[in-house]
Amino acid sequence: MHDKHEEQHFESSDLVTDIVIGMSDGLTVPFALAAGLSGAVASTNIVITAGLAEIAAGAIAMGLGGYLAGRTEVDHYNSELKREAYEVDNLPEREKQEVRDVFAEMGLSKDTQDLIADEMAKDKEKWIDFMMKYELGLDKPDPKRARNSAFNIGISYVVGGLVPLTPYFFVEHPFDGLKWSAVITVICLFIFGFFKARVTGQKPWAGALKVAVIGSIAAAAAFFIAKMFSA
Repeated sequence: MHDKHEEQHFESSDLVTDIVIGMSDGLTVPFALAAGLSGAVASTNIVITAGLAEIAAGAIAMGLGGYLAGRTEVDHYNSELKREAYEVDNLPEREKQEVRDVFAEMGLSKDTQDLIADEMAKDKEKWIDFMMKYELGLDKPDPKRARNSAFNIGISYVVGGLVPLTPYFFVEHPFDGLKWSAVITVICLFIFGFFKARVTGQKPWAGALKVAVIGSIAAAAAFFIAKMFSA
C-alpha cells in the first residue's frame, strides 16, 4: 500500500488579488479622510457626505485602473502572439532552434531536441502556444479579466470604505464617530493585513501589524493636520 502524497500550494487567484488591491485603499483612504474631517468640522453629515463621495470616486478610479491593467495584459499578449505567428511563418528555422534551446536548458540530448522541434513544427498553433509560454513566459489571459477586475476592485473598495464610515451614521458628534471608527477600522486593518500577508507569502502577524500601523498613522496625521488648520 502506497501512501498518497498530495502537494498543496496556495496560489493567489485573480479574485483574491483584486480584493487585496481594493480593500487596501478602501480601508485606509476613507478612514484617513473621515479622521481628518472629524478634526475640522462639527457635523457628522459633512463627514458622511464627503466620505460617501470619496468612496464613490475611489471605487470608480480604482476599478478603472483595474480595467486598464487587464486590457493592457490582453493587448500585450495579443501583440506578442501576432509577432510569434509571423516568426513561425517567416523564420521557422530560427523558431525551431529556440525550441531546441528551451529543451537544452532542461538537459535533454541533441537528438531529443531535434525530434521535439520537428514534431512541434507540424502543428503551428501548438508551436506558437509553446513559444508564448516557454520562450516569453506568457499565459493566455482571460478575455473577461479586465471587466471582472474592475468590478471586483470597485466593490472591494466600497466594502472597505464603508467600514470606517459606518459609525458616523449612529452618532451626533464627529469625534464620537472617530473613536468608534478607529477601533473598528484598526481591527479590520489588522485582520485584513493578516490574510493579505498569508496570500503574499509574508509573515502573517508582522503583515497584520504593519497594515494596522500604516492605516493608523495615516488617519492620525490627517486628524492632527486638519485640527491644526481649523484652529
